Amino acid sequence: MITEAVLKPMHILLVDDNPNNLKVLSEAIKGCGWKALMATDGESAIEQTEYAHPDLILLDVMMPGLDGFETCRRLKANNITQNIPVIFMTALSDATDKVKGLEIGAVDYITKPFQQEEVIARLKLHLKISHLTRTLEQRVQERTAELTHSLQQLQQTQLQLIQSEKMSTLGQLVAGIGHEINNPIGFISGNCSYIEQYVNDLFRLVDLQQQKLPDPDPEVEELIEEIDLEYLYEDLPKLLLSMHQGIERLKDISLSLRTFARADISSKVEFQIHEGLDSTIMLLKHRLKDQGDRPKIEVVAQYSELPPITCYPGQLNQVFMNIIANAIDAFDDLHQNVSKQAISPCQYTITITTSVDNQQETVSICIEDNALGMPPEVQARIFEPSFTTKPVGKGTGLGLAISYQIIVDKHHGNIHCLSTASQGTKFVITLPI
Repeated sequence: MITEAVLKPMHILLVDDNPNNLKVLSEAIKGCGWKALMATDGESAIEQTEYAHPDLILLDVMMPGLDGFETCRRLKANNITQNIPVIFMTALSDATDKVKGLEIGAVDYITKPFQQEEVIARLKLHLKISHLTRTLEQRVQERTAELTHSLQQLQQTQLQLIQSEKMSTLGQLVAGIGHEINNPIGFISGNCSYIEQYVNDLFRLVDLQQQKLPDPDPEVEELIEEIDLEYLYEDLPKLLLSMHQGIERLKDISLSLRTFARADISSKVEFQIHEGLDSTIMLLKHRLKDQGDRPKIEVVAQYSELPPITCYPGQLNQVFMNIIANAIDAFDDLHQNVSKQAISPCQYTITITTSVDNQQETVSICIEDNALGMPPEVQARIFEPSFTTKPVGKGTGLGLAISYQIIVDKHHGNIHCLSTASQGTKFVITLPI
């Protein structure tokens, strides 16, 4: 597979509004046997990426119109282009700008004025990493093929399960997925440890060879300059550290999945409500971030000191997920309306408040947003099965109906909705301790 990848010509998309930069970079790339594609602005870069699908993008930050940051955001938001590595070219020396580029999806950056040798070395490194990543993903897909088949079988019976138990098996399913994630995580983590050891061994070998053979062969000297050995010494450990951080992030997500699912359907157990709320927010964190021009959604948690309650944790977490996800959908709709009407958006906020009533021996969870709200005719039907105001393919109308049955039938609690059109919606859940 590696031989085929080396023989296949690589396509590098160069995006810069400076023709001289494009010419210099294009000649350097062609000298490596790669093919250079060129764009002078963000819009044409996105268009070329969608139909040409280059192996890597070298993207200038400062451009008229659509700058490099926004171009990268749109590329990463597009399913067709999101996996293509992006390296920023920037004259900005501020670390904040560099971190911003990495946070929105870039894999590296090159500071102008750049050296051709550095550019080529970084391109070679990230092309290799991209190939290794695809290889690992393929192996993970093969490893989880049996699990995928099992999930497909579960999906075939999902409608019957909804009608009979109203998603009571969801906790087991999510917990199983969280558990299965640990297998590829362990596989990647274990391999990273060996890679780090092998890299250190190779570095020791090179150091020893340079000590014993201080006057290397000219051909060896040429190769050392070509691969920029000094840079590899400096950058490769950083890449390995970044991979370890990514693995730790995956482990955190896996733990949140298991906390969220809590497959304990057969009997009630003691559970701290705040753990369920926090794990739900963690799993929805990617949707709370700013999406293009839609601002970030702030979550304000106003927790009181609550005692553990006896409940079905996995099912309660599903209720929290349904309500908070619906609030996020409402903010998305609100932003579309605000954009059409050219109105300045307010601060998008979801407020979660908990309290305890010791006399009634109940706890209350209030989840409130300041989004669109609902008219009375919609509010009167939100707990009806199959009723939805969302477009086809986005909503089934089962989320709140299932939530109602979980709270009222399974836990003997109450759930009610208070909503005012154009002001927001509040769900209040009351549960016996």
